Amino acid sequence: MRAVIQKVTKSNVVVDNEEISNIDQGLLVLLAVKENDDKDDLAYIKKKIEKLRIFEDNEGKMNLSIEEVGGEILLVSQFTLYGDVRKGNRPSFIDSAKPDKANEFYEILKEELVADGFSVKTGKFQTHMEVSLTNDGPCTIILDSERIL
Repeated sequence: MRAVIQKVTKSNVVVDNEEISNIDQGLLVLLAVKENDDKDDLAYIKKKIEKLRIFEDNEGKMNLSIEEVGGEILLVSQFTLYGDVRKGNRPSFIDSAKPDKANEFYEILKEELVADGFSVKTGKFQTHMEVSLTNDGPCTIILDSERIL
């Protein structure tokens, strides 16, 4: 799995000119699932989202997690994170999971984050969305669960 995590002061998702989700301070998580991902990949990404220390403490150091600052999570599925443009100029999405698997992992991640006590808003799976954000910092972190063998 791959996640692009942006620390935000606010973010929202609009579908068909209607806002469907919004958050204030927290994390915008753009998530992609790879065809060969399994539950270990899911657990890794979940733990990293929950424990990532990118919020400032009283001394201005990136030392606090989303839980410690009481922030929200906006989780948005984005299969294009696995777009491969090493050959040619048109992205290949051969590594992206099929929609059924991608949606299953996306939903499981959302449910597990909520079960762990986080406020989670979402985009709309397999839909054209307009995602807006105010990146705080700016701070953007890329996570990849791919294991080195």
